[in-house]
Amino acid sequence: MTAPAFPAGTILGYPRIGRRRELKRAVEAYWAGRIDAAELDRRTAELRSATRARLVELGLGRDDSAIPDSYAAYDQVLDTALAVGAVPERFAHLRGTDGSVDLDGEFVLARGEAGEPPLEMTKWFDTNYHYLVPELAQDSAFGAHPERLVARFTEALAEGVLTRPVLVGPVTLLALAKPAAEAPEGFRPLDELERVLPVYAELLARLAEAGAEWVQLDEPALASESLDEPPARLREAAERAYAALGAAVHRPALFVAAPYGGIGEALGVLAEAPIEAIGLDLVRGELPSGLDDGARRALAGKTLVAGVVDGRNIWRGDLAAAFERASALEGLAGSLAISTSTSLQHVPHDLADEERLDPRLASWLAFADQKVAQVATLARGLAEGREAIATELEDASAALVDRAGARGVRVPAVRDRLAALSDADFSRVAYGERVAAQSDLALPQLPTTTIGSFPQTGELRRARAELASGALDEAGYRTLIEQEIERVVRLQEELGLDVLVHGEPERNDMVQYFAELLDGFAVTEHGWVQSYGSRCTRPSILWGDVSRPAPMTVGWSAFAQSLTERHLKGMLTGPVTILAWSFVRDDQPLAETARQVGLALRDEVADLEAAGIRIIQVDEPALRELLPLRRAEQPAYLDWSVGAFRLATGGAAPSTQVHTHLCYSEFGVVIDAIRGLDADVTSIEAARSRMEVVEDLGRSGFDHGVGPGVYDIHSPRVPGEDEVRELLERAVAEVPAARLWVNPDCGLKTRGYEETVASLGHLVGAARAVREALARG
Repeated sequence: MTAPAFPAGTILGYPRIGRRRELKRAVEAYWAGRIDAAELDRRTAELRSATRARLVELGLGRDDSAIPDSYAAYDQVLDTALAVGAVPERFAHLRGTDGSVDLDGEFVLARGEAGEPPLEMTKWFDTNYHYLVPELAQDSAFGAHPERLVARFTEALAEGVLTRPVLVGPVTLLALAKPAAEAPEGFRPLDELERVLPVYAELLARLAEAGAEWVQLDEPALASESLDEPPARLREAAERAYAALGAAVHRPALFVAAPYGGIGEALGVLAEAPIEAIGLDLVRGELPSGLDDGARRALAGKTLVAGVVDGRNIWRGDLAAAFERASALEGLAGSLAISTSTSLQHVPHDLADEERLDPRLASWLAFADQKVAQVATLARGLAEGREAIATELEDASAALVDRAGARGVRVPAVRDRLAALSDADFSRVAYGERVAAQSDLALPQLPTTTIGSFPQTGELRRARAELASGALDEAGYRTLIEQEIERVVRLQEELGLDVLVHGEPERNDMVQYFAELLDGFAVTEHGWVQSYGSRCTRPSILWGDVSRPAPMTVGWSAFAQSLTERHLKGMLTGPVTILAWSFVRDDQPLAETARQVGLALRDEVADLEAAGIRIIQVDEPALRELLPLRRAEQPAYLDWSVGAFRLATGGAAPSTQVHTHLCYSEFGVVIDAIRGLDADVTSIEAARSRMEVVEDLGRSGFDHGVGPGVYDIHSPRVPGEDEVRELLERAVAEVPAARLWVNPDCGLKTRGYEETVASLGHLVGAARAVREALARG
């Protein structure tokens, strides 16, 4: 086919949550029954319209497919799964007469319903975004359901905007899926490729019929060596997939994007496929090399889309270097375009919203809207020559120089302290000795606890806002927080939990709280980023050398411990997670920054011990998240990430019980690293996967304490006591009860008190029932 011209500058996707979290508020209002479906439709259509108008204003074309339709009501993987009819049999009742699932059904898949847990959730490659995992079987009832895609396309067309629909590509969709419970042993979702390709072809035909000129198919699986499928099989699947889709007669032009890293040999596969454009991540990936003559000839008829603007971080960056990187590709393909390296869903909307940021720091930054402007600038430079954008390049380079010399970016005292560390600072005495030293904690078999946070009420959020505005003074705020801590402690005692937490009412976020108390960080006012569904985080900005001016948690933990005779956990966020859930400086290796954070936390651990706290949890839910997609880079990452945790905890006394927590961490993938953390107790997400993790535990011979979660806190479902007991019994079958803890999957901050109290009551009841059964033998 003769392809329409590809836009000179584009992006792979845009934040969909809204500048003021409009999508979150609309969806949660609908779930709560405060608005009806018609109002939800009106609000989300208004958000999409505002997004398109903003992108046109920033320089993307109205009529050249430069604006991607990357909207999703909950998750892009779930949207694509529903578009191809990939609905698990256990949710078959959600299908309409035509086999489609409406928006209410989509929310059930995402959030579960009485008696049926939702789809499993896990991290999207090496980002902090969570996607819903499709469940497939050999007889999955695939079928094309393009109605929502077509409706959004025609909605934009009615406003005079020619958008580019975006779908997760077939290879990535299947590579990320898991076998359904009813699938036979040895079944692999990628085996279904031949069955799903005609469905994609039908979706493409329907979009072409509606007037779409280009469709974007995202294939980040081609950049990963961390999936269950080996890279060679993924490349072979991509070859088959795009030979078939490219051969379709009725289709739009195909733009296959491969973000999140380099794709190596897969570039040759895409080059020779009958597609019209290829997108490369040239921030984390490499410039094309090693292509054979056939692949080079094939590229001459395609558009190469150079992802040279970082879609994952908020630094203004080296615009001149990005221009040179893109310019090096001229002549390799038939035409060249500029893009972001990934979707911009990983960064906040607009730096202009941040009126409280230090202006000097702000001059070093670029949020989504500023990234779009950078794309437009670089595209103009390619078209008109470097001189046309010389001023913009010089301004960006000047910002880099200013940043490098700014006070606080490099602090000699911090660097001297790190240089003085020895191997002894990274280890504790042997685990067996610690178990003996901790025996006087006198905990029961299968001790029950929570992960840390309790529900954040509207009153707490208002109190923080009033404190910030000056409407509430420090004394009044402290009184309110102490009252909430006492309420949470008494509630846990009433429920019968064995190890208590203070509930973290003073914390707005498990990373931002520490960022506001550590030197080297800044926080934003409106820098929200979607984490999953309607949930958002506000990543802090780690811009300089990190140190701890004063204790951060000791006062609250000591107060809570004074209220109870039971043991109370001190709660800290670990160094890797603080990095993963912040926008981290890019001017030095992550390992160096992680050690700085680890050293600051080491001081906090020492002060908690001095205050009489015997159990300290250092959360590392993001340990798996930062694991590089390329295997060759993984050992070095695991070495420094484990080292940063051990630096933070290595000074703890043998009698102090150190816990850690990991969620969505695919335990089997990083088992050696988790063993290397050498925490006395590790809690881990396990409820949505129905305790699949315990098989890895059993096979690995993991011999420390462990708490596989029995309550999925990412859903409003209240699991029954029988359900929790069944999960716990599965765990006991694989892990000796003497080393097993009973806890939820994660913190309870996002849940309401009614569901939390009911669920924890069932958790405690199930633990007691299993204890009694074990006692009876």
